[in-house]
Amino acid sequence: MRLSEIKKHLAELDTIAFKLPNGELVPNHFHVTEVGKITKNFIDCGGTVRNEEVVNFQLWNADDYDHRLHPEKLIHIIELSEKVLGIDDLKIEVEYQGQTIEKFGLEFDGTNFILASKQTDCLAKDNCGIPAEKPKVNLAEVNNEPCCAPDGNCC
Repeated sequence: MRLSEIKKHLAELDTIAFKLPNGELVPNHFHVTEVGKITKNFIDCGGTVRNEEVVNFQLWNADDYDHRLHPEKLIHIIELSEKVLGIDDLKIEVEYQGQTIEKFGLEFDGTNFILASKQTDCLAKDNCGIPAEKPKVNLAEVNNEPCCAPDGNCC
């Protein structure tokens, strides 16, 4: 999800809820303690120089049970961050405290913001000799011709 999308969704909500990948909701007394721009300059394992930028939200659970972040307040924080930090309409990454600081993508299901699991990946598979993933075949759709007949489809 991009910054423009979350602002659009927030404008239509009365309350904000974030759902973890396991289906549990982040406690409703969370705070967004940071909105920032993260720039990552790196070289992948194939030698290609890359530059990525994301907007980072950090969610934090406080012992402050009396205050809840409202959509209009988060919109204000986002707009201030855009102005002061010069943030463009970038993709959003969310940090949340699990076993360690965990990073998630962000989606919306019409009611809740979904913290989507992220995966590591090799960005230079062709340079590293990693074969392309083989296409999956549904065995039920394979023709039932005899395999080893002279006119069969497997030889």
